Amino acid sequence: MSTSHPKLALPPLSLYVHLPWCVQKCPYCDFNSHTLNGTLPEAPYIEALLSDLALDLPHVWGRTVHSVFMGGGTPSLFSAEAIEKLLSGIAACVNLSPMAEITLEANPGTVEHDRFEAYREAGINRISLGIQSFNTTHLTRLGRIHDGNDAHQAIEAVQQAGFDRINLDLMWALPDQTPEMMLDDLTQALRYDTGHVSHYQLTLEPNTVFAKHPPTLPDEDDVIAMMELSERAFHQAGYSPYEISAWAKPGHASQHNLNYWCFGDYLGIGAGAHGKITLPATQTIMRTRRKLIPHSYLSASQDQSFVAERISVSEADVAFEYFLNRFRLAAPIAWTEFEERTGLARACVDGPIARAVALGLIEVDDNQIVRTSRGAQFLNDLQQLFLD
Repeated sequence: MSTSHPKLALPPLSLYVHLPWCVQKCPYCDFNSHTLNGTLPEAPYIEALLSDLALDLPHVWGRTVHSVFMGGGTPSLFSAEAIEKLLSGIAACVNLSPMAEITLEANPGTVEHDRFEAYREAGINRISLGIQSFNTTHLTRLGRIHDGNDAHQAIEAVQQAGFDRINLDLMWALPDQTPEMMLDDLTQALRYDTGHVSHYQLTLEPNTVFAKHPPTLPDEDDVIAMMELSERAFHQAGYSPYEISAWAKPGHASQHNLNYWCFGDYLGIGAGAHGKITLPATQTIMRTRRKLIPHSYLSASQDQSFVAERISVSEADVAFEYFLNRFRLAAPIAWTEFEERTGLARACVDGPIARAVALGLIEVDDNQIVRTSRGAQFLNDLQQLFLD
């Protein structure tokens, strides 16, 4: 088989916007989020974001942006007026698809309920609610500022505001949580029939409060029981696991997240945001990273020095990065997609592919790669095979 490299093809393009402030930092959180002390610098931050976006425009001239995701932090700390100004500025800079999925992350307890209508009028068409649990005791342990009643009120308010694309974030394997408690959380979420639920297992990440002071987490038997109970409940409700931690009904998968996992391109603006841009002219893939600390990022407005790093992904890393993302999805991988997104010939990964097949983690034919149920169960091991 020839090892000559195929040509990189342009994948879909998305835009990620990072809004880094929270009311308080949760003990499990390792995201770039910062406790808001004082007044939210709403206007200067929006201006900084739009100036930042302009820096990457020469690399994406003529390309259509298919999705926008505003994450954090707690983006719902920003007013609907600020979000409207941001979206108007984005639309003036890039070719934003009229069908673009535009998501705002929101947390119960940080949004007045009548503001959801204003977000929809501002151009947001998908809300991702950070529920995490409906159990007030568990929410307190997680450092959340809302209780179970707030969670229910927030979901109802989003639905009443007219949103038909809603994600609920739920966490499981919480401190001292039993399988029955997990199932109760999930059952309450599924009753709302939002069409999309992100179901994340709590893990203790480095440099978090929970890592320094570990809580008592469910044992392995309870974790397995939770997985089995949740799978049964999701399937009975008509949801499929299109991504390792995301369940959706037909037509409700997150287009933005699908682009990430399919090794698509995305501009990343805001404090600490990362981006990935394919450059066919030089047959390279560029990674970008913005300044991390909000104060430094805002100060960068003076000389447009928002970008902390621009690097070309080495050929040795491209295959690993592709499979690190792509194997999170249940959908088969077409060999043509691998070649177009990486610029690599399939022969370049003969070794790890053969090892993964021998371990029963994938099945392969001339057209595609299929992640097996064992591959989903041992995802980290599967991804690690491509690290070399």
